[in-house]
Amino acid sequence: MRQTLLRIKALILAAAMLVSMTGCGSTNDKKEEDMRASTTVELQNEPQKGSMSAVTLADIPAYAGDPYVVINDNNPFFTEEEIAKATTSWEEYGDMDELGRCSMCWASVGKDIMPTGERGSIGSVKPTGWHTVKYDFVNGKYLYNRSHLIGWQLTGENANEKNLVTGTRSFNVDGMLPFENMVADYVREDDGHVLYRVTPMFDGDDLVCRGVLMEAISVEDNGDSILFNVFVYNVQPGVKINYATGESSLDDGQTAETGDSDSEAAADTDTVYVINTSSMKFHKEDCSSISSMNQANKKVVASTRDELISEGYSPCGICKQIGRASCRERV
Repeated sequence: MRQTLLRIKALILAAAMLVSMTGCGSTNDKKEEDMRASTTVELQNEPQKGSMSAVTLADIPAYAGDPYVVINDNNPFFTEEEIAKATTSWEEYGDMDELGRCSMCWASVGKDIMPTGERGSIGSVKPTGWHTVKYDFVNGKYLYNRSHLIGWQLTGENANEKNLVTGTRSFNVDGMLPFENMVADYVREDDGHVLYRVTPMFDGDDLVCRGVLMEAISVEDNGDSILFNVFVYNVQPGVKINYATGESSLDDGQTAETGDSDSEAAADTDTVYVINTSSMKFHKEDCSSISSMNQANKKVVASTRDELISEGYSPCGICKQIGRASCRERV
């Protein structure tokens, strides 16, 4: 039953993206075919198992409003030998290149390597292309997050510079997080392993990646529960990004609010927050809704607002507005 639900969840993700591109009740067959073509990437060359050389940025269609596109009919490029070796848990983080950029990271995610303690600080890491910049229309205001290639909830890595890239809020939360959650849910509840690989893709000497290739397969059931291969776009609607430097501007050419030394220092000051690992909300200590929070989902952390946002959390609505608690969160 659990496996069936996860498969349905994966189908819903794909269907939701397709519906958003085609529109409900569309009768224009030609338009639907064109949109489907931009949803699923057909590779020009026959992909080699164990190799991602067949996938280049030239194969990826221009961003059209959806956070990701499906690659190779959702079939990852793992070899049979790699899958066979993933029945035990392990993790590997690729070396950074001469520009200091991250490379491929992968893991056989099992319950025994998932975190059981509190998150650590990641504010000391400045990935290539990092800028502290705000836009009022971005959720949490900060354009960039320190985005984990392999999510913290999967392997518990904190300030590992080999595992953190400069990623937009949309890339982090709308693009990567749903797939990370799918893997984490399966491993926690079915106690199996998922072979999981994330590869940042840069254009030339750009300091900010254009996106990441995310691949996963549930090992013990050979992909019956988890199976995906997607490219997630590192974009933020309404913002133009200079991927060579990480600088950005509004689409109308205006410059965003950038952080000064005082705001950076404030953002790096740890504060005690209460986080809900299920709803992905964080609360101030005096929030009244904390008392009704499910204890299994409750964690007390010393962190910064910026770090929590970069890890996929969003502020409690009432705490954010008035700094005190009377928020009501269903947990």
